Parts: sequence; C-alpha cells; structure tokens
Amino acid sequence: MKTMPKYEQISNEIRRRIKEGVYSLDEPIPDEISLAEEFGCSRMTVKRALDLLVSEGLLYRKRGHGTFIVKSAMLDGLVNVVSNETLGLTSLLKGRKVTSHIITFEVLFPSDEVAAHLCIDANTPVYHLIRLRNVDGEPYVIERTYMPVHLIPGLNETVLHGSIYRYITHELGLTIAGSHRKIRADKPNELDRQYLQCAPDDPVLELEQVGFLNNGEPFEYSFSRHRYDKFVFVTVSTRR
Repeated sequence: MKTMPKYEQISNEIRRRIKEGVYSLDEPIPDEISLAEEFGCSRMTVKRALDLLVSEGLLYRKRGHGTFIVKSAMLDGLVNVVSNETLGLTSLLKGRKVTSHIITFEVLFPSDEVAAHLCIDANTPVYHLIRLRNVDGEPYVIERTYMPVHLIPGLNETVLHGSIYRYITHELGLTIAGSHRKIRADKPNELDRQYLQCAPDDPVLELEQVGFLNNGEPFEYSFSRHRYDKFVFVTVSTRR
C-alpha cells in the first residue's frame, strides 16, 4: 500500500483543524518553524503542505503578518467547493461578442459582510461595480462586484467595458487561482426585470463567488445573476 507523502499528511491534519475551529479566524496559524517542530519534518515540507491549502483557497499569506484562514471558506460552517479554473465571461464565450453596460461604478468602504469575505478591515476602500453583460446584443448576466482598491489598482471605465480578469492577469501580472462559489435560484429583483428583461415569474440563477489569487488572498466578492434560459452550470468530480 502506497504511503501518503508527509506534506499531504500535514495538509490533511491542518485542514481538519481548520474545519473543526482549532485555529482562530482572526489570528495567523502557527508559523512554518513551529509546525515543522510539531510534525517533526523540514520547513520545506511544511511550506509544501501550506502551499497546497493556499491553492485550495483555505489559507492566504499576508506579507509580514503570517498565514491566515480564508474566512469565506468557513462561512455557514462549510468549506465550499473550489473550482480548479476561474474564467470570466469573455473567456467562457470566445467567438461571441461580449459587451458591458456600466450601471454603477464607485469606491466606498465595505460593509462588515463584504470585508469578511475579502479578508480586509472596514477601513479598506473597495470598488463597488454593477455591470450588465450582453452577448451578441442580448442581456445575459448582471454582475455586482467588490474588489479591494489596493489589490486591483487602476480600475476604470475602459477596463470595465472589457474583461476585468484579462486586466488583472495581463496588465497587473497577477495570477487568479480559483474561487469559492455558491449557486442558488432566486426571484427576479428590480434590476433583473429592468436590465435582464426578466418576467416577474422568471427564475434567476445567482452565483455568489469569492475569487482568490495564487497566494490565497481574496481579490473579488461578487454576485452574478443569470437569465435562466442562457446558462447551465456543469461540475465534474474526480477522485485523487
């Protein structure tokens, strides 16, 4: 029987501790040296174990402060499924004409809920934007998005009319690693009826998402509301 590598054993144990609330959500977890001493291994092995949890969106590193648990991963006491690939609408619909209509674009201080999802404090400015995304001239989705200004500098209307993800990866040189997602059905609200042209009894598919970079730091908290007749979400489960 094949023995599980040491770093996977450590990541499994730390994952268990995270799920069971052993570590505080407001304090960094023990540092690599302390964990290496506890598990009787090298610091490099611990780093590899933590890298795995960062890639899963459970942990993020804050330079000079340590490694923290991503709070959004623990909301409702659940660890959400992480997508291995996070694509914007423009990338998903290559070959189609995707355009954006900006409904709201402002900078503000986040609510407690938004701050918790983005792992920032209430005094950290965020972009708040609402966009209607049209595909080949038809309304497809309304996106309400919050992003920390210090992480995604230079966001402007020119960027918003194109692909924000392309700007983040190509212009800012950042790497988007994945996201935590919740999908739910809802009744149309006023914006849905006005911009998505939904009838009062049409269902709307809402995707709540926290996107994170390859260092585990959340860069986006968003709600995308989709017309029911334009989208289907498919997931694939594989065994390791």
